[in-house]
Amino acid sequence: MRGRTKSNITLGRSYEENVSFLKEELGVGISFDAVCREFRIGGKPAALFFINGLAESQQSTEVLKRLMFLGRMDILPDTLDKLLEEGIPHYQVQAVETFDEVIGNVLSGLLALIVDGVSRAIIIDVRKYPARQPEEPDIERVVRGSRDGFTETLLVNTALIRRRVRDPKLRTLMIQVGKRSKTDICICYIQDITNPSLVEMIKKRLEEIKIDGLPMAEKSVEELISPGSYWNPFPKVRYTERADVAAMHLLEGHVVVLVDTSPSVIIAPTTFFHHVQHAEEYRQNPAIGVYIRWVRFAAILLSVVLGPLWLLGSLEPALLPPALSFIGPREPGPVPLLVQFLIAEIAIDMMRMAAIHTPTPLATALGVIAAVLVGELAVKVRLLTNEVILYTAIAAIGSFSTPSMEMSMANRLVRLFLILMVGFFRLPGLIAGLVIAFLFVAFTRSFGIPYLWPLLPPDLTALKGILVRSPVPMQNIRPRILKPLDLFRQMPAAARKPRRGNNSEDK
Repeated sequence: MRGRTKSNITLGRSYEENVSFLKEELGVGISFDAVCREFRIGGKPAALFFINGLAESQQSTEVLKRLMFLGRMDILPDTLDKLLEEGIPHYQVQAVETFDEVIGNVLSGLLALIVDGVSRAIIIDVRKYPARQPEEPDIERVVRGSRDGFTETLLVNTALIRRRVRDPKLRTLMIQVGKRSKTDICICYIQDITNPSLVEMIKKRLEEIKIDGLPMAEKSVEELISPGSYWNPFPKVRYTERADVAAMHLLEGHVVVLVDTSPSVIIAPTTFFHHVQHAEEYRQNPAIGVYIRWVRFAAILLSVVLGPLWLLGSLEPALLPPALSFIGPREPGPVPLLVQFLIAEIAIDMMRMAAIHTPTPLATALGVIAAVLVGELAVKVRLLTNEVILYTAIAAIGSFSTPSMEMSMANRLVRLFLILMVGFFRLPGLIAGLVIAFLFVAFTRSFGIPYLWPLLPPDLTALKGILVRSPVPMQNIRPRILKPLDLFRQMPAAARKPRRGNNSEDK
């Protein structure tokens, strides 16, 4: 057996050969956490392979105790069946035939039992990964709502979804990706809602991934299953760390992809408008939700066009009506306005990155440095004008108001592109830049779904639901663009009202 690769090789009946091969492959005796515990079951040699730190010690000890107390008659005549049916006191037990399966399961935290004369290994699931408790995500906070967010443990994340969607048709398909990392990936969907072709497309793309490992988890998966869009800044999937958001998308007919070791899950497919909605809108009264949504839309729009529009008005004052003649700096200073905007934009990104890497106790000091040095002193030395700082700050606030961080970064690139077009070509540059950006977004697709749906192609019913946060009793239809198997979420409100005259009391 030595010299052959482990892939697709079946275990033999020789206990010595099986154990020797597994010890060599797993590095037992070299890696301190790779353990092989040899003992006897009813007089037969046996060995337990596991990774210390991934297998739960108390359950492992109980299994080992039970096995060591078995007598010879307890495991004969059919040792494998006797152990599976009577000998092992655990609810998740299975038999595997190949070394590849044994090694993959051991490295995932399970126990592998090898018994002399048995040509299959018994896998016992006693894993317990190091994990933190579910906490509210920092990016998707809400004033009122659930505080449990996804963690880095896949089993916890599926349990959080199951708690909200107690549907027997909820499916969680598990696959492993990565030749060396063997990363667990779960495809989650509702069988009688989600379009089967969408599930098959995502599953096929995941199975086609040929890479050694996925250290960056969900982001690596996104790039690998979204071919041909690496340089497109607009996100093709939506990330969320909130279990209620994931459950809502499942009920609409989306597919949720969970990657082990990541607290962010992938929602696919998505459109532009999925990235500009937030759970807070659905945690408030519908009227308040509409107001919050429109304020957010305005902030996102201002984050893209306010800077370029002000720059155009400053460079071409003749384009402004008399009522807006105050726009533009009275003393532009020695630095051209275009360069000032570029400096301000880069300074904002530098401060954002510094805030991420700054320890919490020093965050206040960073804010003082940014306000005094970058803001006040930049104006005094005439490097920047007050107006440039003002409009750059408003654009930054609009970016931070965008629920999706990926979308806010894409909008930042569009804003920089428009500023450059205005700086070089004035009004024609702004018009051309807006047209190019719109066409770029219009031709973007997410897993075959148009990115600007329901604006393009137009769907007035769905568009109304995006512009106005409708009350729950009116949310009857799932997104048609997903082609769900079950289009209706509930009976329309008008059909639920009893007709007068049908009630016996009315008669």
